[in-house]
Amino acid sequence: MQIQNSHGQARTAQTVGGATATAGMGAVGGVAGAGVAGVARPAPLRVDAQRNLEHVLRAAREVFGELGYGAPMEDVARRARVGVGTVYRRFPSKDVLVRRIAQEETARLTDQARTALGQEDEPWSALARFLRTSVASGAGRLLPPQVLRVGVDVEEVPAPDDARVPHQRGAVAPTALRVVTPRAVPAAGLDDAGVSELLDVVGQLVNRAREADELRRDVTVADVLLVIATAAPSLPDAAQQSAASARLLEILLEGLRSRP
Repeated sequence: MQIQNSHGQARTAQTVGGATATAGMGAVGGVAGAGVAGVARPAPLRVDAQRNLEHVLRAAREVFGELGYGAPMEDVARRARVGVGTVYRRFPSKDVLVRRIAQEETARLTDQARTALGQEDEPWSALARFLRTSVASGAGRLLPPQVLRVGVDVEEVPAPDDARVPHQRGAVAPTALRVVTPRAVPAAGLDDAGVSELLDVVGQLVNRAREADELRRDVTVADVLLVIATAAPSLPDAAQQSAASARLLEILLEGLRSRP
């Protein structure tokens, strides 16, 4: 159809998707632009999804660091201030989330060990620097659980004949704990969380300090990782936690060092 502008000149108009667009006046372009804008709409959603992922990972590190990897996903969602469904959309199971956190923290510890190894010439200083940095970061609380299954073996010991009692439902079989030399879990038995690389780098720190007669001969890589895990207690007050960690680590370092 024909329409006139303010100067009485005829212009051609056409209907596009139920809307009247005037040729040469950019209306059609405006409709097309709306279509492009429609395509771009998911961009803010992707930003929101990324933000939610960061919130979930931060919350998971905090919750697992405080309560251990046994903490439920609902606690993670509550700390992240998202619905538990949002957590499960990004991590189909708790094991997937645990693996992600363990991989990130293991990589952080590995980097810290490499830094100490490369920047400290004196063996004991390198080991001590690694321990102090790692404890301060709190990464030890998030090590893969299987790495810390060291130091104690459980052996079944038969009870004496005169002490035998009828088996009862729920009763625990008699066992005895036997303290053994702590040892690292074989690499073949570890999940792919970068643990083998961590054990290798920390092993270099341990071997250097031992060869320099500055580390007790019976101290192993597993002992060092255990120090990192236990010297970072989770306390409600940040200042108190930092002070407690520093004090505990100094005591543990004295226990690790060799004596003439």
